[in-house]
Amino acid sequence: MNRRTFLAVAGITASTAVAGCTGDFETTTSRAPAVLEDRPDAVYLPTHYEEMKPIGMETAGDITVGVMYSYPHRFWTLENEGGEYVTNRTEIQRDDAVHLMSIPFHEPTGTVIPGTGLSVEVTQDGSLVSQEAIYSMLSQRMGFHYGANFPLNGDGSYEVTVSVGGTRINRFGAFDGLFEDAATATIPFEYSEAARNEITYTVLEDEAGSRDALEPMEMDGLPTGRAPDPLPGRRIGEATSGDARFRVQHLSESRFLDSDATSGGDSNEASESGSDTGSTYVAISAQTPYNKLVIPGMGLDMSVGPAGDDAEPRFDGRLAPGIDPELGFHYGAVVDGLAAGDEITLTVSTVPQAARHEGYETAFLTMDEMRLQVPDDAV
Repeated sequence: MNRRTFLAVAGITASTAVAGCTGDFETTTSRAPAVLEDRPDAVYLPTHYEEMKPIGMETAGDITVGVMYSYPHRFWTLENEGGEYVTNRTEIQRDDAVHLMSIPFHEPTGTVIPGTGLSVEVTQDGSLVSQEAIYSMLSQRMGFHYGANFPLNGDGSYEVTVSVGGTRINRFGAFDGLFEDAATATIPFEYSEAARNEITYTVLEDEAGSRDALEPMEMDGLPTGRAPDPLPGRRIGEATSGDARFRVQHLSESRFLDSDATSGGDSNEASESGSDTGSTYVAISAQTPYNKLVIPGMGLDMSVGPAGDDAEPRFDGRLAPGIDPELGFHYGAVVDGLAAGDEITLTVSTVPQAARHEGYETAFLTMDEMRLQVPDDAV
């Protein structure tokens, strides 16, 4: 069995979508219920969800891309209006045939790779049908992925070419030196409207709008972008802002301390020899509530130092996004020493720059400053 047919044969199956839902029903129409008027400023159960059909997966350089489709659907993009981030709903257009989705990941470890940028070109018989630089997205059932609605020319054979760019996020351990170059992968795609209309479409009548989340899908061969649990390293604590969870760890492994990319912040830089000075790598895993899906695309600042307004911080600056086979996607920096009683202040300078599927569009927008104190048993 070749790689392109693996997903088509294995299929993508859904786990129980949400425990305890009542009054749900299934349909094969793509007509979505009305958007809820009274939505919480937090993660909530959407009005509906749909299954998806796999197209296939193929390698693009160091990255494997999985591609699938479902009904075209509405989603929300992010926009900065006078310094305040708001979401704008993208409606289904008359000629939209499918919602194409792609997950870029490292196949040996099953780690989703954010920050690649991704574009999709759909052709038929060598002629261009549609081309889009598709959105990075957050979905309750898929986690971080790329997606957009696409028109097609009706039933027939197509080719989907996925282009990924080189990521600029810090890479550690086995990821060092990987994912730097742009690459493409082409996957054949057989489409029929009848097959699309067989995709199960479930409406949540009673539970929609409640503060909860759908369970991520079980996708054979494809990851959902969950954060490792438990996280490696020593736990400092956890904070919440904008309904996102920020889990703070510190690690002393040389792959973090010896990297040029993690040498320090705006005010104080870590010493060159971290192991001699007690330097440590402070890592923040930003996650969705309920399902621990990683949240990339954020600007996150950190200050670390003795408590008190007049104290000199050990670190004060921007955290860099990074990815590690054990830690997963995170934000981090080397701090020159860490002591029990130190105060850590986290500030979200830029909210997650990702489009959102329904149920996430009202969360992760207004994000207050967070403060934690380093406990005695963390150092």
